[in-house]
Amino acid sequence: MKSRTALFTSYQKVVLAILAFLQFTIILDFMIISPLGALLMPALNIDTRQFGLVVSVYAFSAGGAGILAAGFADRFDRKKLLLFFYAGFILGTLFCALAPTYELLLAARMMTGVFGGVIGSVVFAITTDIFGFAIRGRVMGIVGTAFSASQVLGIPLAVYLSSHWGWHAPFLIIVAVGSVVGVVIWKVLKPIDAHLKIQTDTRAFVHLWRTISTPRYLQAFATTALLSTGGFMLMPFGSAFSVHNLGIEFTQLTWVYLVSGLCSIVTGPLVGRASDIYGKFKMFIFGTALTVITVLVYTQLGITPIYVVILINAVMFIGISSRMIPAQALMSAIPEPESRGAFMAVSSSVQQVSGGLAAVLAGWIVVAQPSGHLENFETLGHVVVAASVISMLLMYFIHRLVPESKA
Repeated sequence: MKSRTALFTSYQKVVLAILAFLQFTIILDFMIISPLGALLMPALNIDTRQFGLVVSVYAFSAGGAGILAAGFADRFDRKKLLLFFYAGFILGTLFCALAPTYELLLAARMMTGVFGGVIGSVVFAITTDIFGFAIRGRVMGIVGTAFSASQVLGIPLAVYLSSHWGWHAPFLIIVAVGSVVGVVIWKVLKPIDAHLKIQTDTRAFVHLWRTISTPRYLQAFATTALLSTGGFMLMPFGSAFSVHNLGIEFTQLTWVYLVSGLCSIVTGPLVGRASDIYGKFKMFIFGTALTVITVLVYTQLGITPIYVVILINAVMFIGISSRMIPAQALMSAIPEPESRGAFMAVSSSVQQVSGGLAAVLAGWIVVAQPSGHLENFETLGHVVVAASVISMLLMYFIHRLVPESKA
């Protein structure tokens, strides 16, 4: 165990705050579309299948954009690249707010996904450039809290705004806040171009091919795919399972997600710190064990008191965070500086597509009865556990490529 970890400089603290808040706006834009369905479908006169396409088109366009952007990701100053894609994201969100028809909203969500999907990879490339491996667990822990914060703060606010001023309001708020964030990035963030001095690939396709054909990169992409598959399988049916199988009132779901999100906000930075002190792979093993236990318990529950459901969900979210944060920190040390942007872009695409496929696979396994009760949910839990165990084995080999002594 290390006696202490490296400290952040004042500039690093500012950059970390900017990146975390930027991630918050990106994730919030992605997540708010689902709870707005009750307003969007009657407002635009669309059915559930059309609304499902509005939700999923973001992920698939983001995945495709990441692959296309990978060839160019290391040929520009990362600050300029971030500003370009963030501007496109804000513009796409504005079009979502102004869309009067289903077709225009679908096109706007596609545009938002194209730009927003690449931003995550640029953010992780920047964090790897600016923050050393010894403190990268903390960094991933803080940036990762954006997901929890959007769940705790953003979604309830979006629902409140949309219920009072219509479904357009949340998108307009994101545009306003995102514009301010963009100005702060432009003013505060320094150029990030050290990778340009060691760049050898001058052709985008060659750069992309070298990235996706490097053996250790392929190993990392395969691990990312399995991590995403296991992580996203339970999410689509979580609320339906809580209501129809566990006997939780729909109005009580707010407390389930609120407490789980708050726990993740608190424990995320702690998990990151522990990863830096005790070892990232050791923390990943701990998170996997916690996830496996809680998933096995959760997916086999029947009618359950609300406080037990809240407790199990909170522990499960902590387990998931304890896996993803050290995993991202370990993965960030895999690529060479000259191919870091391309690696992160492809990895982001793999994550997006794997998450979408995981939701499809979960839909094949789970069967909804006319009463709403979900059958085979325990089978889904077994699949998630199997994916978690295999991902732990794969992560061991990633750990071998990035020994903790490097920290």
